[in-house]
Amino acid sequence: MDLHIRQLSKRYTDVAALDAVDLDIASGELVALLGPSGSGKTTLLRVIAGLLHADSGQVLFGDTDATRLSLRERNVGFVFQHYALFKHMTVAENVAFGLRSRPRSKRPDKAAIARRVEELLTLIQLAELGERYPEQLSGGQRQRVALARALAIDPTVLLLDEPFGALDAKVRVDLRRWLRRLHEQTGQTTLFVTHDQEEALELADRVVVLREGRIEQVGTPHEIYSAPASEYVFDFIGRANAVEGRFDGGNFVAIGHELRLPIEGGAPLAGSTQPARLYVRPHDLAIVPADEGWSARVAAAHRLADRITLELDVEHQPRPLELDFAATPDVEIPAVGQTIAVAPLRYRVYPSAPTNAAPPGTQGAKPPGVPPRGR
Repeated sequence: MDLHIRQLSKRYTDVAALDAVDLDIASGELVALLGPSGSGKTTLLRVIAGLLHADSGQVLFGDTDATRLSLRERNVGFVFQHYALFKHMTVAENVAFGLRSRPRSKRPDKAAIARRVEELLTLIQLAELGERYPEQLSGGQRQRVALARALAIDPTVLLLDEPFGALDAKVRVDLRRWLRRLHEQTGQTTLFVTHDQEEALELADRVVVLREGRIEQVGTPHEIYSAPASEYVFDFIGRANAVEGRFDGGNFVAIGHELRLPIEGGAPLAGSTQPARLYVRPHDLAIVPADEGWSARVAAAHRLADRITLELDVEHQPRPLELDFAATPDVEIPAVGQTIAVAPLRYRVYPSAPTNAAPPGTQGAKPPGVPPRGR
């Protein structure tokens, strides 16, 4: 089932939880709503479900306008963070609940319900646990039962609100990979809310980044991470270093440094000297010869598994930078207090103020003379 959101708005007193949101989700897609607390992701999910009513706009399931339909009429599957299983019911009874609760005219017979429950318990790999009660299950097993219960009604769309938030880290990783495999088996149109970037990037076909009730960017995980549409998205997704400087024609120049970093398509910015900010991932920052980079002092060095991270104090910059490289047996780690030179291999440049929107031609490329790092 396709899902279409048209100019959806919702306010709480003076706060715009949703501000004219437009979004299209294709049938069979698995889409993540990602953003910090207060960005509007849970409000959007609940409006789609019919748990909240929008102030304006439309929710369309295919060609059907569901904006004024009740929760029951929308026939969505909803999974909450804390399972919401009925403690006095067995696993099988929990899965069957939605089917047994249908009006008599639409309710399957007992044999059909039993077959559907058996099919779903097999799908979630808990076929042997149908007679157990929720308190006899692990957290991951309870969440799988909650998913089966949501799928039992053959929902128009499946909506998941922080589905792994109550689980420990190891179980979260295992369960989200299981959910991806389950999605590939069922092909169910699915929308899930998360604040966990790793979860969104690993699970979703596309990611919707929200900020203060508006969509900042929609794209594949690769697009969101590698080609962020705004300064906000670059800074929010993954780890990022920010370097203060200015536009200088078609180049970026950091404060207090002479290194000129080319900006792809920089011609439209020719003559501009407005303040700018360069963003670079720690693994895209490289140690280079002294005359080809920014001067930096090593403030600290940390080892995490197969990665070494240097904390660098760069001259004239208000914030330290982080540089990552592989911890191979023969790697030379600069000493704390040592002065080195660094330069970005890949980067993006944005105007510092008054807007966070990137003008045309702000995607950086490797500057001349900067050799690739062995990784």
